[in-house]
Amino acid sequence: MNRTIYSLGNASPYAIGIGDFNNDNRMDIVVTNNGSQNIALLVGYGNGSFENPTMYSTGSSSSIFITIGDLNKDTRSDIVFINNDTNTIGVMLGYDEFFSIQKAYSTGIVPHSVAVGDFDHDTHLDIVAANRDDDTVSILLGHGNGSFANQTQYPAGFGPVSVAVGDFNNDTYLDIVVANAYDST
Repeated sequence: MNRTIYSLGNASPYAIGIGDFNNDNRMDIVVTNNGSQNIALLVGYGNGSFENPTMYSTGSSSSIFITIGDLNKDTRSDIVFINNDTNTIGVMLGYDEFFSIQKAYSTGIVPHSVAVGDFDHDTHLDIVAANRDDDTVSILLGHGNGSFANQTQYPAGFGPVSVAVGDFNNDTYLDIVVANAYDST
C-alpha cells in the first residue's frame, strides 16, 4: 500500500472530516488542528492526491471534533466543529475552493462532540453538542441558510462526551444518544 503524507506545519491534527466542499464531485479533507487555532482544508484532485492544505482560523486552540452537513442547502458540504476552550461550536460554509469566515455559537461548558440532523422536522439541519463540564447537551435549531438559533440546553448524564443521532423508535423523528464518561452511561 502506498501512502502520501501532507504536512500541516506545527499543527496537531485531532479530527478529520470528508466531503465535497467545493462541489466538484471530488472528495476533500478537512482536519481540526488542536493547539494551533486553525483547521486545514485539503482539496481533492479525484485521483487520490490533494492540494497543499489551506488553513482557516478558528480563534480557538482546541478544535477537537468535526462533523459535515449541507447546512445552507447549496449542495456543498459545510463543517461544524467544536472549540472546547471557548465553549463554542464553529460553523464554516463551503464555497468553491474555500470556506466562509467562521460563525461561532455558544454551547455549554467544554463541548466535546457534535452531530447534525433535522430534529424539528422542518427540513433544515440542526446541531447537537455534548457539553462535558456542565452535564448538558445543546441543541441549536437551523434556519436553513447556514445560521442557527441560540442554544437550548437539556440535561444529560454525568460528563457527556459524545453524541450521535438516529431514528431509534421508528417515529420518523431523529433521536439523540449521548455517551456520558463519568457515570458509565
